[in-house]
Amino acid sequence: MNLIFLGAPGAGKGTAANRLSELLDIPHISTGDIFRANISEGTELGKLADQYISQGCLVPDDVTIGMVKARLAEEDCAKGFILDGFPRTIPQAEALDNILAEDGRKIDRAVDIVVSEDKLVERLAYRRVCAACKLSYNLKHSNIGDCCPVCGGSLIMREDDKPKVIAARMAAYHRDTEPLIEYYRNARKLVKVNSEEVVADTFANILAALEIKGV
Repeated sequence: MNLIFLGAPGAGKGTAANRLSELLDIPHISTGDIFRANISEGTELGKLADQYISQGCLVPDDVTIGMVKARLAEEDCAKGFILDGFPRTIPQAEALDNILAEDGRKIDRAVDIVVSEDKLVERLAYRRVCAACKLSYNLKHSNIGDCCPVCGGSLIMREDDKPKVIAARMAAYHRDTEPLIEYYRNARKLVKVNSEEVVADTFANILAALEIKGV
């Protein structure tokens, strides 16, 4: 199954994609994680991407598309994948369709995770990420302190979750990414999932929308 997870920043795409990846045994491909790894390692791509990400702007298509194409060509994507953070624009969606068509693949479903903007802003303000294992936590609903309960790493606020960047990220989403909803609706591949409440409910809703039996 080849899936795309859509939704504004803070909608819970990454958390849900990780769980579904484990259930279906297919890779969760997050362009955000790829960018952050390159930034941390100081690669040329990382330096370029950092200029855009730190301002809440989208990384140029030619950089992102080439990176995603290479990732989808890897062996672990042969039986499916979950894309999180790509595509973000209509040109990227069209490029993705062309990339997959080259070897007879296609997107099966685009999952739109729907949350009110007030809830999104609140989630981003309380979100912390482990500097070591990259797991994400919401401090409003947990009492875990400053350390990751899984690996003991330090919990940090991502640069693109800081207040001055959140507004720019939301504006970029409304301008560039919301049109994708119509794109996949017209292709009859869109499914909508409510994520206003707790994570467990969101994941159950995703399984139901995709007609997948949980475990």
